[in-house]
Amino acid sequence: MATQTLNPGNSNTEAGAPGRLRIRGTRAGRQFTAGPYTYLILAITTVVAVFPLYYTMIIASHTNHEMAQVPPPFLPNSSMFHNIRLALHEQPLLKAIVNSLIVSGCTAIGTVLFCTLSGFAFAKLRFRGSRALLALTIATMAIPPQLGVIPLFLLIAKLHWVNHLQSVVLPTLVSAFGVFFMRQYLTNAIPTEILEAGWVDGASTFRIFRSIVVPIARPAMAVLGMLTFLASWNDFFWPLLALTSRNPTVQVGLAGLGSGYIPQQAVIMGGTLLGTFPVLVVFALLGRQIVGGIMQGAVKG
Repeated sequence: MATQTLNPGNSNTEAGAPGRLRIRGTRAGRQFTAGPYTYLILAITTVVAVFPLYYTMIIASHTNHEMAQVPPPFLPNSSMFHNIRLALHEQPLLKAIVNSLIVSGCTAIGTVLFCTLSGFAFAKLRFRGSRALLALTIATMAIPPQLGVIPLFLLIAKLHWVNHLQSVVLPTLVSAFGVFFMRQYLTNAIPTEILEAGWVDGASTFRIFRSIVVPIARPAMAVLGMLTFLASWNDFFWPLLALTSRNPTVQVGLAGLGSGYIPQQAVIMGGTLLGTFPVLVVFALLGRQIVGGIMQGAVKG
């Protein structure tokens, strides 16, 4: 039976049997203490999430014949590095990784900047035709991107951008989803009174955007930037058309691996590991900031 005590700091503490979730009420809110079952669920979730990456390492370490055995191997070996070298010999994967970092980074920065500006305009600025423009922007999300491939390719061919990275970056600098996402966030996150106070004090719209909107919108900007970076990194269809095998992105380079009569899965998975490593590094470096920004945006009061 749980007992409840009142301490001098006016906080409530619920103490239960070992292993139960204990809730401590404080002035700032309630703090939850995880029990053993919580850690068990987190451990199972971590294993399920990490297992595909681990099994990719196993496939990259063994031949097709070894993986066809029953039971298959469950431990990687040193052959993985040899297969990675073979993948680098078959395709210019290092150049592809650099190209993908440039394309994904520029696309993420541009999308976050322009979508935040557009979302702020649709959320807090009043101008003629704003509802019609917003509806038109949202309607473009229902159009399959394949319909615009031919005119877009004709445009970049006329500009002599074929096989140049700007042909992949510029068409993706703004997304309808990003505009709608930022508009929905800023509508509820920024009180109109704060903006009106800034205008009354003589601040320009750009000054208000830089000093008020951007600090408040950082959690949503972090999420949008992360989603855009991953989507651009995994994009295959348009880079395959706009670039060539001599100047590819990661996904285009990986598609050229194991193109023999019998594809060597070890070489393909070795290249896949090499192409996944930069994404893991970026998330390891920025994951805490992204999660911290999301949690900061979720705290009210």
